[in-house]
Amino acid sequence: MPEKLVIRSIETADKIECLFNPADYTITKTNDWALDEKRGENVPKLDFKGGKSKELTLALFFDTSLDGYDVRKETNKLIKLMDVSSYLTDRNTGKGRPPLVICQWGKVRLFKAVIKQVTQQFTFFRDDGTPVRANVTVDFLQAQEEDVYRPQNPTTHGQYGHKRWVVKEGDTIDSIAFSEYRDSAMWRHLADINGLSNPGNLKPGQILVIAPPP
Repeated sequence: MPEKLVIRSIETADKIECLFNPADYTITKTNDWALDEKRGENVPKLDFKGGKSKELTLALFFDTSLDGYDVRKETNKLIKLMDVSSYLTDRNTGKGRPPLVICQWGKVRLFKAVIKQVTQQFTFFRDDGTPVRANVTVDFLQAQEEDVYRPQNPTTHGQYGHKRWVVKEGDTIDSIAFSEYRDSAMWRHLADINGLSNPGNLKPGQILVIAPPP
């Protein structure tokens, strides 16, 4: 069986496994140049301003007509990855922001990004109007330079020791990671050290081990 393309948040537990792999995808990279235009010259001098983020465009196909359920149950998972999170803060405004995401298709991992835009086109419907087929275009904007990662154990956050966390109502694995490590992406570390097969389904009273970052 071919591996499915997965789009997942690297800061929360949200993800979507695409029903069908794309036939192709497009990556665009541009640089910003300013023209130093002077009269009497055929070719102006160029001043380099800086690089711009890569942009990734995915064309995805969703079809639930055989099962008969609303295809929006699948496509809305992409919209959820654009939702503003109250505990993820923008470094410039200090206000909430959507999570960073990454696309992974088997061994291929594309750059860390944010979802810039999702366009849904519904093309097939049940008799009651329920959509069961959709073409979805997803535009991603690169958020971090490739091969550049934040330190796993920044000294400004102090030292961590082994301790326990008792799950309360409303706790999520990524919110716990943010509280303990100041980094929601550490939810995977928490899931690994606690052997959680379904980290998105925590129960009140459940006890988690909080260990130092790897």
